[in-house]
Amino acid sequence: MNARAMNAREIDVHEIDETLEKFLAENYTPERVQQLADRFQRTGFVKFDSHMRIVPEELITAVRAEADRLVREHKERRDLVLGTTGGTPRNLSVVKSQDVEQSDLIRAVTRSEVLLTFLAGITRERIIPEVSDDERYLITHQEFASDTHGWHWDDYSFAFNWALRMPPIASGGMVQAVPHTHWDKNAPRINETLCERQIDTYGLVSGDLYLLRSDTTMHRTVPLTEDGAVRTMLVVSWSAERDLGKVLTGNDRWWENPEAGAAQPVHRAG
Repeated sequence: MNARAMNAREIDVHEIDETLEKFLAENYTPERVQQLADRFQRTGFVKFDSHMRIVPEELITAVRAEADRLVREHKERRDLVLGTTGGTPRNLSVVKSQDVEQSDLIRAVTRSEVLLTFLAGITRERIIPEVSDDERYLITHQEFASDTHGWHWDDYSFAFNWALRMPPIASGGMVQAVPHTHWDKNAPRINETLCERQIDTYGLVSGDLYLLRSDTTMHRTVPLTEDGAVRTMLVVSWSAERDLGKVLTGNDRWWENPEAGAAQPVHRAG
């Protein structure tokens, strides 16, 4: 089947595990997985690109089509700064978790036991697809100059991110990360951390995926430099054992509620 013609309705979600099991067996050796695990321990970041896919190309194409539909139907704009991350900005549109969960395909792929077991070989610990209802999924959509998801950490240990539409590097949108850091919502020390630590910058192209140790890796997206430089990301949050029963604090769930206590609205120019 031509990948350009593939859409979510043409993929049997009941065969996702079988498809992924075959694909991963054909593309990864135990030695390669251990190399990736070593990298993840060092950097908190592993990218799966055209040289090292983790899912078949036609599956990425189908998920992209689903995300495009969800953005068209459900996106909500956010322009704010967040107190629990030291006033860093959120200038982007979002599709909330409950809307993303409408997609049978996205649910099937991201809860695949085959995929979770494979990635656990990289994290070297169990990955649990159980988080708060509003944080299971998030689609972020950037399309204007200065759009960014500013410096932050996540409440849960792992994020599995799908770069579904990415602008050219010259237009911004790269991921920057500072691993092995700590989030204190009362004293986030963003700028102090940036002065003390090395920043890793990762370029992405449409179709790349990456696994992030998201609770201890401070990260952001580089602001877009021009209108129309579209960046669409599907973010999937997962827990580790240490996250189970976690009490979420800070009143800072800006994607779900733009009037969250830690969020201060900022009006976008233009």
